[in-house]
Amino acid sequence: MIQLISPRKLRKLGILGMNRRNVGYIGRYNPRGYYRLVDNKLHTKTAALERGIPTPEMYGVIEYQFQVAPMVEALFERDSFVIKPVQGSGGKGILVITGRDGDHFVKSSGAVVDADALRRHASNILAGLHSLGGRNDQAMIEALLDFDPMMARYSHEGVPDIRVIVYRGVPVMAMIRCATHASDGKANLHQGAVGVGIDIGSGRPVAAVQQGRLVTHHPDTGASFDDLQLPYWQQILELAAGCAEMCGLGYLGADIVLDRQQGPMLLELNARPGLSIQVANQEGLIGRLKIADEIADEFDTDAERIARARERFSVGRMVPLAEQAAAL
Repeated sequence: MIQLISPRKLRKLGILGMNRRNVGYIGRYNPRGYYRLVDNKLHTKTAALERGIPTPEMYGVIEYQFQVAPMVEALFERDSFVIKPVQGSGGKGILVITGRDGDHFVKSSGAVVDADALRRHASNILAGLHSLGGRNDQAMIEALLDFDPMMARYSHEGVPDIRVIVYRGVPVMAMIRCATHASDGKANLHQGAVGVGIDIGSGRPVAAVQQGRLVTHHPDTGASFDDLQLPYWQQILELAAGCAEMCGLGYLGADIVLDRQQGPMLLELNARPGLSIQVANQEGLIGRLKIADEIADEFDTDAERIARARERFSVGRMVPLAEQAAAL
């Protein structure tokens, strides 16, 4: 039986709710004129490349229906790639191809699809099936990341990504979203991926949650989340803070992946980041956002803000995840 938590209890825990997020942070610190850059993945990629921020290689863009067939034909030359909607959200409409089986393509789940399936998928994207508001869209084809082998143990049938919430240039909370078989290889918590809260100070795990329940190991690979230590942690925070400056938003989520060769790379930005990161960290955002205001008012540079954030938001001694789960 699920017990509802009272508004008073939520306030005591410092949980940021949707209304307060929308009015007090997104509405106040995210000018509407800047949304176009973030909501459109092509615009995001262009802006990132102009600033020297690494992103996955682009293979092509489909804008019109007559381009679908020749683009799919061109994909026969590639063993792996990703097709995604330019204006998609929540991982919807992303098709990940990891290999070939003769004239067929192998999805991240292991399922085999033919060229007709790719053409239908691209056509559905153009029709707005997966886009924000159902608007007509474009389809992007990108390189499949060769993600860091250290992360392979913590994801199944998909690429794990790192979400960092940045407020007024200060990284305030982070988590890794680990794909599972239940989530169909997508790093989407609502579909069954595991969210692993990450300590801003150290890049080490704080807690791991799947479908609202604390877990200690990845459900498919069996890897213990206690053993996780993110490499490039300082670079990840610098990349997230730099993205906030690039897009001009005061409150955003930066989604970052770790490539074997290039290290941290920007995957996409989100002007309306979800609130489940609080569950993954077992902590509310409100207290941290208040501290971030102090940091932003006191320090002018990304380096200073990041250093202060790592100090203020470090959780100190972390209780092993097995002990957390056993305590419930």
